[in-house]
Amino acid sequence: MHLALTTLLNRMDSAALDGTSVIKWGAPVPSFGDLSSSLVATVGLNPSNREFVDAAGQELCDADRRFHTLGSLGLDTWSDADTRHVQLILRSCRTYFRNNPYDRWFKKLDQIVCGTAFSFYTELYPACHLDLIPYATTTKWMDLDQRERTALLDATADALGLLLRDSPVGVGILNGKTVVQQFQYIAGTVLDQKEMTGWSLPRESGCDISGFAYVGSVQQLADVRLNRDILVLGYNHNIQSSFGVTTEAIHAIRDWVAT
Repeated sequence: MHLALTTLLNRMDSAALDGTSVIKWGAPVPSFGDLSSSLVATVGLNPSNREFVDAAGQELCDADRRFHTLGSLGLDTWSDADTRHVQLILRSCRTYFRNNPYDRWFKKLDQIVCGTAFSFYTELYPACHLDLIPYATTTKWMDLDQRERTALLDATADALGLLLRDSPVGVGILNGKTVVQQFQYIAGTVLDQKEMTGWSLPRESGCDISGFAYVGSVQQLADVRLNRDILVLGYNHNIQSSFGVTTEAIHAIRDWVAT
């Protein structure tokens, strides 16, 4: 992962990210948890700005800090980062769930993962989380315009492949319809889709929101060959964001993933 992170750091000062909402003073986040020992990885869009700032928008410091920044590493630019800085960033990724994880988000996602006996919160059968775009943005993904979303996806299309290629991950779990769509864009593939009974979300209007499962496998992401098949599972409900996600639906998705 050292080489992948170096690549991501080099892109921080590139023209490809100019004009985007990327928090350029915050380090790239190659993984949440220890990618080098995880067989299962969940996949999201990009790190939340709350990994770097508090509710008032101030940089997290001291015991509240989750990931490194230019300031915490004593750097002026990311091009000044050396091997020691890279190792510090990687350590913050490996130990993320042992320090100050953003539990409000990850505890819900862990309900899906834990049906497999893997978990973000155990060292015996560890799982990790990866993002399609390993850079935090100042605003949420859904608040970015389509031009910026496309620019970020194109600028980081190979990032997930670079990270997975040298990892032991054999199963990727895509969290929500938007992640499924953007993953398919990066992978250049279409996953098999199936409507699932028991996953529907009730609405007062009487029109339930149907649940869909996605299944496939990939050997390549963008132009990166993975040198193996990775099983990809996905679901359309965003566990953290979808309005009215029921406990029954979460348990049904968890059991399907485990099976």
